[in-house]
Amino acid sequence: MHELINKLKDIQSELTDLGHAASVMGWDQVTYMPPGGAEDRGNALATLSKIIHMKTTDPAIGEILEELEPHIAQLDPDSDDARWFKVTKRGYEKQTRMPVDFIMRWTKETSIAQMKWQEARQKSNFSIFQPNLETIVELAKEGSSFFTPYDHIYDPLLDMYEPGMKTADVKTIFEALRPVQVEIIQAIKDSPQVDDSFLNTTFPKQGQWDFGMELLKAIGFDLNRGRQDYSAHPFTSGFSINDVRITTRIAEDDLISGMMSTLHEGGHGLYEMGYNPAYSRNALHGAASLSVHESQSRMWENLIGRSLPFWRKYYPRLQSYFPTQLGNVTVEQFYRAVNKVEPSFIRVEADEATYNLHIMLRLEIELGLIEGNIKVAELPEYWNDTMHAYLGITPPNDAMGVLQDVHWSHGLFGYFSTYALGNLVSVQLWDVMNEQIDNIDGKIEQGEFGEILQWLRENIHVHGSKYEPQELIEKVTGSKIDPQPYVNYLKQKYGQIYGF
Repeated sequence: MHELINKLKDIQSELTDLGHAASVMGWDQVTYMPPGGAEDRGNALATLSKIIHMKTTDPAIGEILEELEPHIAQLDPDSDDARWFKVTKRGYEKQTRMPVDFIMRWTKETSIAQMKWQEARQKSNFSIFQPNLETIVELAKEGSSFFTPYDHIYDPLLDMYEPGMKTADVKTIFEALRPVQVEIIQAIKDSPQVDDSFLNTTFPKQGQWDFGMELLKAIGFDLNRGRQDYSAHPFTSGFSINDVRITTRIAEDDLISGMMSTLHEGGHGLYEMGYNPAYSRNALHGAASLSVHESQSRMWENLIGRSLPFWRKYYPRLQSYFPTQLGNVTVEQFYRAVNKVEPSFIRVEADEATYNLHIMLRLEIELGLIEGNIKVAELPEYWNDTMHAYLGITPPNDAMGVLQDVHWSHGLFGYFSTYALGNLVSVQLWDVMNEQIDNIDGKIEQGEFGEILQWLRENIHVHGSKYEPQELIEKVTGSKIDPQPYVNYLKQKYGQIYGF
């Protein structure tokens, strides 16, 4: 049995290396590659994806899995080998359902679409990107068709990022969450608004970058194993636990955006650095799901990075970078400004109280596109109308509306709901962590994040993808994804800030 396991793990190691090569090419494409290289890069990635897919779906792997199955059945189902087998088999069955010509078309089309999205966003002209998105939507539908039977055509797309989760599950969670979030937003609207006028000035880019790098080092992001760069849309790429790339986006007229982007992606990066080294180059290397991944980034960005103890520690340092802009602003004033609630156009810059509504908007649109109830050509108008219905504001242009997110150019249908689910999970984990670690606020105020990171390492990071997300969350918190702790958190925090 061990010989077969080792043989299959050797195959996975080779596939992991090829996947890392493709990931590096993808990272380069959105950071440093000249725009003219889009088509050639698309061809190269398509070829590499073909090689990876052919190796991933090699019948020899299926034969090994079949031979191993009776032996694995005798193991402790929670053992690493039993879990590794389960994840490997699941991945093989998924990959073998998708023809290699589909994988090549998907990779090439999404590679070209990314550059078209960038151009369309820069020019705020959806029509430039529309033909590419129409192709990707049809490809997404075709991709789902390989996984019949299903309860909903969107289920296979969601399952790519949130194993075991169904469309109906997400809709149920969102339906319970939406009215409460609307109620909280209304209570805030009826209260005196926070004054953040002191932020309406210029904060030089280099100062923001340097301060953000200090924060990354403080929370434990290892710059010997990771780096930060700029990109049009912040993201994280983990090629291994020893090579993790994050990006940020800095605007001189928006101090909060760059800082929170850096903390957010830093949280993702810490997760990528924390997987069990024993899982390196095999099927257990990677996150349990994207909601679990997002729980890590939202925890560092919001639960820690928007907290008063955090700014009691780091605000004097921020003032030293921007003495003219912030010299006469107190830490309490800054804390309130960082947590100001106001409907906004850009999802990644949205406050905690309105953020999930941005996600619900996108889920509604994705379901409409995949079900065929919304046409791609209708998206700008539909987006604006839905934005007004959800948040009471209408984007002034495509760049601030339908073109603001890069995800659809990558073909990431099924991805967005994991952001809101991650918010919920972050608070569930935070509540348990606060029960098990004494005086977390005091530690944050001293800039001591070691125990927090160690708790996350031991309870979340080290497990990689050994457990399915709902299983992992229940293992750590005692329940599956539950919106109530998040609702309690919002009511307590914003009730205190806004006095309701």
